[in-house]
Amino acid sequence: MFSFPRRQSGTTLVEMAIIAPLFILVLVAIVELSLMFFTTLTMQYAVREGARFAITGRANESGSGQRYATVIAKIKENSLGMYDRVGTTISVNGTTFTEKTYSNSMFGVGGDVVILRLDCSWKVSTPLLSSFFTDGAYKFQVATTMRNEFF
Repeated sequence: MFSFPRRQSGTTLVEMAIIAPLFILVLVAIVELSLMFFTTLTMQYAVREGARFAITGRANESGSGQRYATVIAKIKENSLGMYDRVGTTISVNGTTFTEKTYSNSMFGVGGDVVILRLDCSWKVSTPLLSSFFTDGAYKFQVATTMRNEFF
C-alpha cells in the first residue's frame, strides 16, 4: 500500500517552544536556590567575623570611635554586600536592636558571653520557588556565641 510522506519540518521548533520555558524556569530556580545557600553561608561567616572583632573591645577602626559601629562595619565588610540585600536585624543575647537603639554596651563587657544573631530575609524572585516560602521570602538566622576578652 502506498502512504504519503509525513511532513515534520516544524515539530522540533514546536517541541522546543513547549520545553524551553519550563527548562529555563527550573534552571533559574536552581540558580536562585544556590544564591540563597551562598548568602546563608556568607552571612554566617560575616556574623562570626563581627563577633570575633566584638570580643576584643576595640572601637577605633570605623572612624566613629563607637564599638558597635566598628562591629557592624566588620559584619558588612565580610558579608560581600549581602548585609544590605537581606534586610538584617541584629540581636545580642536575646535583645533585638535597631539603628536607633545601638549602643556601645550592646556587646557587653570583658568576660561576658555574647550571642550575636542576625535575622535575615531573602526576597524570592522565582515564581516557582516563591510559593514554597512564607510571604515569598526565605527567612533565616545566623548566630555565633563567644566570650568577651578582658579588655
